[in-house]
Amino acid sequence: MNGVLILLATMLQGQELETPRPELTLDYAFFKERVQPIFLAKRQGLARCFVCHDHRIPPLQPLTPGTSTWTEEQSRQNFIAWKQFVVPGKPDKSRMLLHPLAESAGGDQFHGGGKHWKSKSDPEWQILSAWVMGETLGGAK
Repeated sequence: MNGVLILLATMLQGQELETPRPELTLDYAFFKERVQPIFLAKRQGLARCFVCHDHRIPPLQPLTPGTSTWTEEQSRQNFIAWKQFVVPGKPDKSRMLLHPLAESAGGDQFHGGGKHWKSKSDPEWQILSAWVMGETLGGAK
């Protein structure tokens, strides 16, 4: 875990950090039920998120052989890791949403796994944005 923290600090060094909105909290249940499936989604011509992120930052827990999703403990670890790459209340400042977004739509220049979304209207981008905005499974913020 210390190695992960060192890598995170290195990645964030020199980055302007946004201050999260303290009244917003990121919902674990929404993450588990709506966000995590995005990491498993097949995309034509691109790798699934979990293929690269089982050994890259931010990390996803490796899937147990023979399973198609994460255990409760693995999901909690994924949540802890990935919430570090969003700014609650600010999808446009959240690296999780900007790396896989096309540069022409406001994404950053590089994402090793390719650009998964051509625009912010993509349903997956909208789900991630809703999570960052504090949405819960019941639709409350």
